[in-house]
Amino acid sequence: MIALVTGASSGIGRDIARSLARHGVNVILTARRRDRLAELKNELITEFGVKAMYITADLSDEKQVFALYNAVKKYNIDILVNNAGFGVFGEFTETDIHREMDMVNVNIRAFHILFKLFLRDFKQRDCGFILNTASAAGFLPGPWFSSYYASKAYVVRMTQAVREELRRKRSNVHVSMLCPGPVATEFSETAQVRFMSVPYSSERLAEHAVREMFGGTLLITENKISKAGILLGKILPDSILAWGAGWFQSKRKRK
Repeated sequence: MIALVTGASSGIGRDIARSLARHGVNVILTARRRDRLAELKNELITEFGVKAMYITADLSDEKQVFALYNAVKKYNIDILVNNAGFGVFGEFTETDIHREMDMVNVNIRAFHILFKLFLRDFKQRDCGFILNTASAAGFLPGPWFSSYYASKAYVVRMTQAVREELRRKRSNVHVSMLCPGPVATEFSETAQVRFMSVPYSSERLAEHAVREMFGGTLLITENKISKAGILLGKILPDSILAWGAGWFQSKRKRK
């Protein structure tokens, strides 16, 4: 099997690539930082004995998203880990609009394009796995993190809808979404925000995500606290959710 992992230079993407390699899956890595990709490629080959390669790409650029797909489709990818993404923290009227548009392009546009193109290929072969990285935030309104929460809601709803389409077709393509809470990655540094709770281990999350993906699980999360947050997001009124999320986010300290 061969997997394409986006956002593979750090954090969840890097550790999912390691987990896949540990399970004997060959890996194509993509992100912007060539040096980190090269280092990870060599690690996967040396430590796990799999085949690995990398392609540098900036997924905020739509042309590079299509170019990435065209560059790897000849390998008949079996697994897409649609992981690339980042957040922008701050009051909506004060955050940088250009930074936010880059975020929207990565978290929504690139996600959408790769999901659609690879799913078409997988449906034609009637096999394959897609793991979309969403977030527990995708079930909530998020004052002071509004655009990020909204972008992850897009990933959640798109994955749920497509999963149902596949179920009705009795397709053998498996679609999952990873919805963690705070994870120990570079995300907080990029978003310029501190987590109030202790972040979960990215390595443990990645291994859990890969195992659940292969098991065909739709909603994958890492612990009871995140599961409880997702459940509350489904049953409480939006006004209460917005108030609670706003209180929580307002307590975060900018770096």
